[in-house]
Amino acid sequence: MEGELLVVSGPRVSERFALGPNEVRIGRDPGSSIHLDEAGVAWDHCVVQLSAGRYRLLDRRTGDGTYVNGMRITEHWLEPGDHIAIGGSLLLYREDSTPADSSRHALLRACSLLFLFRALAASENADLRGTLARQILELLGEWLPCRGGAVLLGRDAGELRAAAEPALQPLVERACREGAVADAAADAVAVPLYLRGALAGILAAQFPPEQAAHLQEHADTLAAAATLGTIALETAREVETLHTEKTLLLERLGASADGIIGESAPLRKLMQLVARVAASDTSVLILGESGTGKEMVAQAIHRQSARSGRPFVAINCAAITETLLESELFGHEKGAFTSAVAQKKGKLELAEGGTVFLDEIGELAAPLQAKLLRVLQQREFERVGGTRTWKLDVRVIAATNRDLLGEVRRGAFREDLYHRLNVVALTAPPLRERTDDIPALAAHFLARACQRCRRRVSSIAPEAMAYLQAYSWPGNVRELENAIERAVVLGDGEVLLPEDLPETVLDAPVAPAAKGALQSSVTDTKRQLILRAWEESGGDYKLAAMKLNIHPNSLLRLVRTLGLREMLR
Repeated sequence: MEGELLVVSGPRVSERFALGPNEVRIGRDPGSSIHLDEAGVAWDHCVVQLSAGRYRLLDRRTGDGTYVNGMRITEHWLEPGDHIAIGGSLLLYREDSTPADSSRHALLRACSLLFLFRALAASENADLRGTLARQILELLGEWLPCRGGAVLLGRDAGELRAAAEPALQPLVERACREGAVADAAADAVAVPLYLRGALAGILAAQFPPEQAAHLQEHADTLAAAATLGTIALETAREVETLHTEKTLLLERLGASADGIIGESAPLRKLMQLVARVAASDTSVLILGESGTGKEMVAQAIHRQSARSGRPFVAINCAAITETLLESELFGHEKGAFTSAVAQKKGKLELAEGGTVFLDEIGELAAPLQAKLLRVLQQREFERVGGTRTWKLDVRVIAATNRDLLGEVRRGAFREDLYHRLNVVALTAPPLRERTDDIPALAAHFLARACQRCRRRVSSIAPEAMAYLQAYSWPGNVRELENAIERAVVLGDGEVLLPEDLPETVLDAPVAPAAKGALQSSVTDTKRQLILRAWEESGGDYKLAAMKLNIHPNSLLRLVRTLGLREMLR
């Protein structure tokens, strides 16, 4: 007897693997007879062995398990028509005695079921969902002699029971509690659909009375269909999650469409230039100090370009070693070096049709500078260890906080590569040149820090804002964000006060006019209260803090902020 496994779902769909007298190993090991490199599959996942003229499937008890017709197994004697689920792949077992056309029909039905279940999970239209459910039942009718049924999706037994017809409600309740159910009295079968261990739906089928003796057999077939449904539901749920995460990330970018906050003159000028260069595919070099938001400028160019629907891939040239960077950029073929156990696409290939952002380009090693120059000139590349030439269709945006022209003069950076990248140069202004944007930026970072730290801080005191605007911010926007988060963590009130800010910020001279009469009056009152409490407590700062009803650390920050150190000695 000869048997075979036909892949009906997964990365290797439509491939066929003959089963002979030798052991067939399945897993992520590249040396496996059936290599499945995907999530949930172990290195040595399971094995098929021929014993006494029959094939036996043995699970190695690793990975996410092996499922046959919807049931997890450790050992199973294969029968024609068995569906084996491993990771995200589904394999159909057939024998020579099975007509060749049946396997093709099974493949078509399996693919159709996957499509219909995905559409059902993604649809929010009730009428369309009903149509899709009927199509699924019609497709199941080609496998099973059923005369009706139900496809129910929901997150708990109550929701599923309410969605079922009255005649099926008791069966649905049992399936939610017990798993697959074959009810001879009702001439019906129901199997649950589980999504990552949680109930996600019920698949039910009703049969004519003459099929009562075959209900358990029909339950096994229905379980195989449910496995396909589960795979489709997982895909739809993952897509939904990704869309949600994308929406949340876009909301966190800030008020403007490009995520760049501010209305100062230098920023407006920069964004005007961004809008002009975005329309072309010209290479752009973004200059600016560390923390000025050069990557956000690159993203703004990408979003406003014709490539906005394609990937934006960022590569930090300073964070990856020279040997790994070449593989990251160009990818590698299997066996190109010791740890290259599989083929890998590089970032340039992954960004096909989109934008590649080379951050810290000034840190790029000399050998890679030459290779990158060739790629930019020829618009083609080869993977590490490969011989095939791949065409490149990406836009290149580079950024650096170095004086790149000075690096060229020193011989540390190739002049020809510099001119290739520096077709259009944009400069991200430092924060000290756009102090008008500090209130908006600080408010944005405050809201984000409160959410992250689970604290409620409603606003920033005018005195604190005066210090923020007086400070030079050598670390630019990144330093401002860190300062606000530190203040949220250390502060103990609903208003961010000067004493909550870092010492470096408080050392900045604040003009008296910036403080205002009211602020000066409040400051003087604070000084008098602290001095009185200090005198009454005999110089014991803990007792003084108790009298003022504040934490000792807060008192020390106030003493430093209000310049009282010399007076309290």
